[in-house]
Amino acid sequence: MAHRACRWRAAGVTGSAVCLIALGLAAPGASAATDPRVDLRVLVVDDGAGPVGAITARLKSEGIPYTEVDLDDSARPTIDGAFLSDTVGGRPRAKFQGVVLPDEAPFGAGSAEQTALEAYERTYGIPQLDAYTWAHPGVGLDYTDAGGYAGPLDGRTVTVSAAGRAGPFGYLKGTFSFEDGAPSLDESYGFVARPRTGFTSYVDTPVPGGTGTGSLLGEYAHDGRRELVVTFAYNQYQQQFRVLARGMVEWLTQGVHLGQARNYFAVHVDDVFASDARWDAERDCTPGDIDCGDGGTDTTAPIRMTAADAQYAASWQRSHGFTLDMVFNAGAGEEWKEENGGTDALTDRLLVDRSQYRWVNHTYTHPFLGCVQDTSTVPWSCARNTDGSTKWVSRADISGQISDNYDWALLHGLSVDRGELVTGEHSGLKTLPQQPQDNPGLGPALAANGVKWTASDNSREPEQRAVGSGALTVPRFPMNVYYNTGTRAEMADEYNWIYTSEADGGSGVCANNPASTCLAEPLDTATGYTDHIVPAEARTDLGHVLGNDPRPHYAHQSNLAEDRILYPVLDRVLADYRALFADSAPIVNLRQSAIGTELQNRATWRTALDDGAVTAYRIGKTVTVTAPSGTRIPVTAPEGTRQQLALGTATFGSAYAGERSAWSSPALLQTALTLKLP
Repeated sequence: MAHRACRWRAAGVTGSAVCLIALGLAAPGASAATDPRVDLRVLVVDDGAGPVGAITARLKSEGIPYTEVDLDDSARPTIDGAFLSDTVGGRPRAKFQGVVLPDEAPFGAGSAEQTALEAYERTYGIPQLDAYTWAHPGVGLDYTDAGGYAGPLDGRTVTVSAAGRAGPFGYLKGTFSFEDGAPSLDESYGFVARPRTGFTSYVDTPVPGGTGTGSLLGEYAHDGRRELVVTFAYNQYQQQFRVLARGMVEWLTQGVHLGQARNYFAVHVDDVFASDARWDAERDCTPGDIDCGDGGTDTTAPIRMTAADAQYAASWQRSHGFTLDMVFNAGAGEEWKEENGGTDALTDRLLVDRSQYRWVNHTYTHPFLGCVQDTSTVPWSCARNTDGSTKWVSRADISGQISDNYDWALLHGLSVDRGELVTGEHSGLKTLPQQPQDNPGLGPALAANGVKWTASDNSREPEQRAVGSGALTVPRFPMNVYYNTGTRAEMADEYNWIYTSEADGGSGVCANNPASTCLAEPLDTATGYTDHIVPAEARTDLGHVLGNDPRPHYAHQSNLAEDRILYPVLDRVLADYRALFADSAPIVNLRQSAIGTELQNRATWRTALDDGAVTAYRIGKTVTVTAPSGTRIPVTAPEGTRQQLALGTATFGSAYAGERSAWSSPALLQTALTLKLP
């Protein structure tokens, strides 16, 4: 293990002379004048399989530039010395800071391309990530028949080794399990093997059916090169990959790269102050809904939080260190008060605790703000004017709904951001198939009220887009905790209706939706919510958190009432997260405007990369990045990194997961962002 003296970050991109010598590498130069330039870009050699696709997806998510070479493309470039390096201004240039390969030698051992690649890595100290390979001495491991294992890994417990925690995986607590979502199926496969000389394991697991432990992921230093060897198969959606992805990328880039990542989680609670209709388990619909066949009359008792529910919400937040976004309809609350004796204990309690929440404008009374709905048919359609044109809810009505709610908030001391809005049912935005365009009055109404960020439904529109001239959407994930359910039994019953076949008494919708699957049998309404729905929804939500996805989730005030069915999901997400991650990588809980800004920055950055308008490289301990004017630049670098100013330097970025990162811009009087590494 002689190479252990070279910590994973210590060499930087090009490597210090000391570390290169320890690894047996030939240092390209020993002074700032002769240090090579290493471009901050990753080379991805793609064989079309899941592991390389997963790593590519992670690079794209973080905003890391990469060049992809498709092995199945007959017109692909040849990997040779000219493709990998050249000279710029008399200085040697390495065009890639890291290399991702399907396995250790996709071009064939001893082939011209493989030889050129290995020489490049050796010359410039460039790391190589083997996305998935089998255990054998060529990658620093014993064969599995020497006390190892080859087979399914579902449900296996793995441990981040001391070397892994001291290196690229220090953001993890240490132990986690491979997914086992479908016990009847093999979801993951891999090779568990004992390391040989030169191999440092980062992730270990007990040998199934054997003794001792073996490696599933580790670093193999040999022949003047370093490889990150992964011996289990995965795709971008599996939790074990998402847990390890950050460390794999940091190892590949040696902790210095464009792009950044956080683990985000925000939860919007819609319809606060209002009430929600209740699911009818006998009729399998929601009375009052257009498709329930009751003329729009709701005969069931509505679901609405009580003062005790509000008090519990505030207490839950404090005990969990997590803030909910209360998306409120003040006018609906005022109507409730008028209909119930002129007092409202719920409103009073929420106002007492007003400072403990984030508040988001949800319009005054939650009307549909798109076209005027014609409910004489099922499904509804847009009403028409006499000339055949679409009849729209007016701009004045939209504007009034926004401003009346905002004014109420100011009058009652709520800290509300004027720029944030969630319309009822995301209405006003296009709603397919009935309303294929936005209400023409929506954009002007948003602009008149200073709205910059309006929510959309991620299941319909997953990408951020413009609404009018001044607003952008913020897509939200709908949670599988339904707005019309206040009890566990109601939730399980409606879930059964949606996710069981007609033969089992369900709607059969699941069988006709390619994005869905049907339950093998209906859930027990007494236990189904706790035993099946909660873990399934928590797993989905945690996947978003681990996927560097800032988009918020949304549920409804009804889910904080009665059986308070939202909390078990949130408890599970937060507990599972905190069992995985060290304190250095906390959940980032942003409000809607900050999420919108993050998505906007990402889109602008992606456009700059796609246009080839970004230049980024490292020479020695200096990183230089240029991008189009006004483009925020995401950079991740080690602790101790400082930004060069016109006079002196300043601490760069904010700390997260053991590094520093930020959306940055060139300093005053500068045209390039310049960082000084420690």
